Amino acid sequence: MATEREARILARLCSGERVPWSALPKKLLGELLEEGLLDTRANGSRRTVSAVRKESLRSYLESRSDVLRILLANTAERSAAPSDSRTKQAAATGNSKALGVARSCPGFAVNSFEPIPCRLLGRDVTLSPPEGSFAFVTDWREFSIPEEACVVGIENMENFRLIRRERRLFSSALPRVPLLFVSRFPQSTDLREWLMGIPNRYVHFGDFDLAGISIFLTEFRKHLGARASFLIPEDIGERLARGSRERYDSQYARFRDLESDDPALARLIRLIHEKRRAYDQEGYIEA
Repeated sequence: MATEREARILARLCSGERVPWSALPKKLLGELLEEGLLDTRANGSRRTVSAVRKESLRSYLESRSDVLRILLANTAERSAAPSDSRTKQAAATGNSKALGVARSCPGFAVNSFEPIPCRLLGRDVTLSPPEGSFAFVTDWREFSIPEEACVVGIENMENFRLIRRERRLFSSALPRVPLLFVSRFPQSTDLREWLMGIPNRYVHFGDFDLAGISIFLTEFRKHLGARASFLIPEDIGERLARGSRERYDSQYARFRDLESDDPALARLIRLIHEKRRAYDQEGYIEA
């Protein structure tokens, strides 16, 4: 559990600041780097880190515990209202002396273009969130979908919310198959455990950078094997050509030896090294 001092550092990261590498506990720093949530930069012997995406970092941190969520909120508001943090904490938890608790909302978010028949708690249901919304499955151990449906995991919450503005991409990459979109934020292993218990194909849609590929390999491919693949659009070469050189440089030292036994993913890794750039998945959201 983060201390109040560490929460202040985390709040600075969530606001877009760059902070010293040494300011974070080693275990937490390693975890955030492994998740691809931090960029690193070296200036001589001084190393600093910053958030790759502020909203993703905050979502991940807040999902770790209710107490950390409150610490982050209180830290952000401390300068504006230093005297009412305990009031805000009590309002948020019903307990001004809140302690660490188990996650109050297990599960993961789901979405779809078209209605998908499902089974939830032994009953037949149809998943069909209207545009502008998505559903959240809490009793995920009692949730199943047709075997022919393909599960598409989306790393970024903005891409997940706006799947209808990415229909062209998914229709081209995954034609003629029912698609169930899932998000692993708030962060937990629930989604992965659910995927391990069903036979469906899994396709991962993440950032086209070394850290994003590492997340797929360690969090999904390692556990799901060959039925897990990484979505690689046909035009990714053109997009990488105008991607972020800074992102690539910041990840190179940590992930330069990244490899995959999947030929398509191995080609993507080589292409990223060739272009020396990274490309965010948000680029596929159409206006």
